[in-house]
Amino acid sequence: MQPSRWKTKEFYFYYVCFALAYPYMFYVTYGLSQDKHHNYHQYSHLLTKGWLFGRKVDNSDMQYRQFRNNLPLLSLLACIYLLASHFYRSITTSKSKKNNNLAQIRFYLVASVLFVIGLHGTSFIKMMVILTINYWIGKLGGSFNPVLTWVFNLIVLFMNEHYEGYKFASIGLGQLDLYRGILPRWNIFFNFCMLRLISFNMDYYWNLKKPRHDDDIKEPTDKERITTPCPHSDYNYFNYLAFVLYTPLYICGPIITFNDFISQIRQPSSKLHRNYILKYALRLVLVLLTMEVFLHFFYVVAISKAQAWQQDTPMELCMIGYINLNIIWLKLLIPWRFFRLWALADGIHPEENMVRCMSNNFSAQRFWKSWHRSFNRWTIRYIYIPLGGSNYLGFSMWVVFTFVALWHDIELRLLAWGWLICLFLLPEIIGSRLFTFKKFGHTSYYRMVCGIGAVCNILMMMIANLVGFCLGLDGMKQMVHQIFSSTDGLLFLGCVILCLYVGAQVMFEIRETERRRGDPKWIM
Repeated sequence: MQPSRWKTKEFYFYYVCFALAYPYMFYVTYGLSQDKHHNYHQYSHLLTKGWLFGRKVDNSDMQYRQFRNNLPLLSLLACIYLLASHFYRSITTSKSKKNNNLAQIRFYLVASVLFVIGLHGTSFIKMMVILTINYWIGKLGGSFNPVLTWVFNLIVLFMNEHYEGYKFASIGLGQLDLYRGILPRWNIFFNFCMLRLISFNMDYYWNLKKPRHDDDIKEPTDKERITTPCPHSDYNYFNYLAFVLYTPLYICGPIITFNDFISQIRQPSSKLHRNYILKYALRLVLVLLTMEVFLHFFYVVAISKAQAWQQDTPMELCMIGYINLNIIWLKLLIPWRFFRLWALADGIHPEENMVRCMSNNFSAQRFWKSWHRSFNRWTIRYIYIPLGGSNYLGFSMWVVFTFVALWHDIELRLLAWGWLICLFLLPEIIGSRLFTFKKFGHTSYYRMVCGIGAVCNILMMMIANLVGFCLGLDGMKQMVHQIFSSTDGLLFLGCVILCLYVGAQVMFEIRETERRRGDPKWIM
């Protein structure tokens, strides 16, 4: 184990770099967001009235705007739900000591059905048809269950997209189309349901192959909750519906497997105590405030939507991209933490989706372990391992990222994103197998070479995510052209590489510190 480097001359130099670089980066981005900037008029129509220091707010991202505008209503709904849930739990506990935890599923089912009907109106009927067909595929599919489950759910994924959630009018029931609920586009949210449908069928299939024989009373680990089958009787229709439609995690997760869900109802996690939940709530409030500061002072989302970067310097172009990626991270982190907090307060302990800050990643492989972690673990359990895992890495990796891209949305830029990720993973996979710590860790140059590799990884990850979630292929081409078409752009790129190298060395030391104190997060 390596000694700490935090107080060495090398790291004091890195501290100076951080102290100079980060304030300057924010200063440049703030300058782009001033009404005096020459491109301001191109995106100013996307800004709305704010509440911080008299500044406007960039609320132009449709996905986050929907969550932000409805946050008060969601918070009120969560409070009402939790009061009802805990009241019902107290009643069932006082009436019966036997199996009272499973009795909570009745509340989950009723509350979830009412919630989904409120969200999607009569489209709940369409959902129930799909859910019921999937359930019987799992129950009657036998040895063909995995193939039938995947084929059915992929067909549903494409059909939902093609027919835009279907219309009752197509079968002569047009009146039903009038009651569409608060969020009529149920097919968008159904992508998360699809993951739960596959989880139930696959967990049931593996239960038949290797049923549970013991009834251990000790609390299982997080991994055991996922891998250990439930008692056979738990794989029933009512538990299935309660799991698929579970209110706190219905809209966007975090994703939880059926085995884990039932295990936590039978034996609640000991991690759930009042201080843990209150600290998590405080973390959510702090990250919400951070997002508000970003949206009020850095208008990069509006700039990228309007492509208002004409005559901007390479530094300004890169800051548009970099701060955009940070806002993407925040806009995903906040809803996931909100709904996870809701589930925690309800007695369910799902996975934390964002384990690290976006800017604290140097490895593409580790990045996907800490970004949307619950989805990552889902793909490993239900796609990667069944396809042979690391024995067929070259094949399974492409299948996984193709599915991930299509699951997000069926469009070319996301397919390009998924395949770019696969291409960018290959150099790291090959390099890490050839240039191992066991062979070269004792050398003086090992950490330096790893730092150069980390810089390449970071640049490639930024490009892939800018293509997939921010600028698209055309916007990325334009940005790269403007950086490489001038001497100033190339000089700036050299400075970026130096800064990323400094950042990579600090990240290495953060992992070493975690390793020294026994924190399992060091491998992510």
